[in-house]
Amino acid sequence: MKTVHVRYFAAFRDATGRSEETIASAAETLAELFGERVAAHTALHPEAAARVALNDTLVDWESAFSDGDEVLFFPPVAGG
Repeated sequence: MKTVHVRYFAAFRDATGRSEETIASAAETLAELFGERVAAHTALHPEAAARVALNDTLVDWESAFSDGDEVLFFPPVAGG
């Protein structure tokens, strides 16, 4: 198990009802970690265009993470 600090932005923050949390995870990739968060927060749903950052750097969803890392989840953003 790894302990990570997770931060949620915009619609993801609204869906979870929080902007951040520290959790223990058995996930190996960021995609798996997000899947765990979806299971824990019933209003949170995967989004195809969502982005993820690891320690303030945008990375691929299949990236691994380590104990003590900070993970940021960003939903798709529409603008005009």
